[in-house]
Amino acid sequence: MKVGFVQFNPRFGEVDRNLETVERLVDAVDADLLVLPELFNTGYLFVSAGEVGRLSEEIPAGKTTEFLVRLARRKGMHLLGGVAEREGDRFYNSAVLVSPRGYAGTYRKVHLFFEETIWFTPGDGAFPVFDIGHCRLGVMICFDWFFPEAARVLALKGAQVIGHPANLVLPYCQEAMKTRCLENRLFAVTCNRTGTENRGGKSLAYTGKSQAVNFRSEVLLRAGEEEETVGIVDIDPALATDKTINLYNDLFRDRRPGFYGEIVKSP
Repeated sequence: MKVGFVQFNPRFGEVDRNLETVERLVDAVDADLLVLPELFNTGYLFVSAGEVGRLSEEIPAGKTTEFLVRLARRKGMHLLGGVAEREGDRFYNSAVLVSPRGYAGTYRKVHLFFEETIWFTPGDGAFPVFDIGHCRLGVMICFDWFFPEAARVLALKGAQVIGHPANLVLPYCQEAMKTRCLENRLFAVTCNRTGTENRGGKSLAYTGKSQAVNFRSEVLLRAGEEEETVGIVDIDPALATDKTINLYNDLFRDRRPGFYGEIVKSP
């Protein structure tokens, strides 16, 4: 299958402009799955609860999800992108998955980063794995990468590919995702954004370098730090089903869960 990322610089609060940018970039390519950045439609650096309320949308009834559905249907592909979600009086940093047939599902970010903890409610569901025909797709968002348990849970649930919308400001993720892929023997597509946001006396610089990594920890494709680009690579998801390491070792068979109890204990 052909998988890839859509790296660009979303403008804060300019939803129409950001959707137009995505449409322009996606229209120029063909793929089975494209991953968009975290909060790609709104921008990231919120400075008030009022902004969160004004820019968050319902899923799947919101403008952005409906846009993604139309685009996915027209292009015959799956799209995964980050959206600020509103449900009642709660707000979530979410990722929405759409297919050529319509809305497919939502993941609400479990591990919130920095001031996200002020504006958003932590995710209240499991790490999801979706059968999208071409592969079994696991989803996590940005800072989830920092917690190896997230990728491991997705792998244990059968994910062959992880779609990973992100707004990365720390310099470690791109290299760390190579380890996440190696220790779980799966593929991952991390889509980061570019640019700098300066709002409310604060500044965040995003690191770009969106990438696709295989189960051997090899970077198949990586974008530059600043470029607006769509990167697409061919992968065989079936290779992620084989967890054999050598003649004597199998990644999942050799696990010893009885010794891992401390992992789920609070400090």
